[in-house]
Amino acid sequence: MLKAFRRVFAAATVAILAFRAVGSFLSWVEHQEDSVADTWVDEDEFEDA
Repeated sequence: MLKAFRRVFAAATVAILAFRAVGSFLSWVEHQEDSVADTWVDEDEFEDA
């Protein structure tokens, strides 16, 4: 019984950590999209202007 409880606890811990990691990664990607847009410049944009 104790072994089953430990396995359930370990599985729940891994699931929570995985969920937090995915959320953190998506937040990082969203932040990168906001900040990189000002950094990269398309050279064709200047030729059209």
